[in-house]
Amino acid sequence: MRIDIITVLPELIESPLNHSIIKRAQKKGLVSINLHHLRDYTTDKHRTVDDYAFGPDAGMVLKIEPIYKAIEKLKSKRNYDEIIYTSPDGEPYTQRLANTLSTKENILILCGHYKGVDHRVREHLITREISIGDYVLSGGELAAAIIVDSVVRLVPGVLSDETSALTDSFQDGLLAPPAYTRPADFNGWEVPEILLSGNFKEIEKWQMEQAIERTKRLRPNLLKDE
Repeated sequence: MRIDIITVLPELIESPLNHSIIKRAQKKGLVSINLHHLRDYTTDKHRTVDDYAFGPDAGMVLKIEPIYKAIEKLKSKRNYDEIIYTSPDGEPYTQRLANTLSTKENILILCGHYKGVDHRVREHLITREISIGDYVLSGGELAAAIIVDSVVRLVPGVLSDETSALTDSFQDGLLAPPAYTRPADFNGWEVPEILLSGNFKEIEKWQMEQAIERTKRLRPNLLKDE
């Protein structure tokens, strides 16, 4: 998988993409993540990438010219399965969408900034808009990092135990059941006896019951969505 990210602040996203699971995925050659500084695609001597919006609203907007040049140059080298724009009014990001993106070969992410981008970018250059929540960030870099992290861990071979991702919260529309480890008794707080029984069939039954109960209690909206 190849992921290209266009941003005005590459330093803001470099650290999250160079540690832990994502770093190991890149070292294994399973994923290639490439940052592209938007200012490299402007002919303005001041490397300007933003301007005032038409109308009375305050705030700066990313210009269409450098974004167009960046996307067209990248598209000239490969076909992208998705060209994503990170936006607070985009499609809500879910585990189901992460699963879908993990099957793609080439993904391009454009990070929004300031008051967003010239709307013609969204009308003509973007294939998908994604929001990580109903709130506004200073820029889309952190949103892009979240998308990349959630997608990369699903790529086959990235996790040492691929079945681990299949038992994460939301994979089956439910929250994950409680997890425990040694010691079985700490300060009188005991691990549920069923987990120590060795009866895997009964353990799986207990885990499903717990997942349903936790989802009903904590996130009932997930069950309604089903």
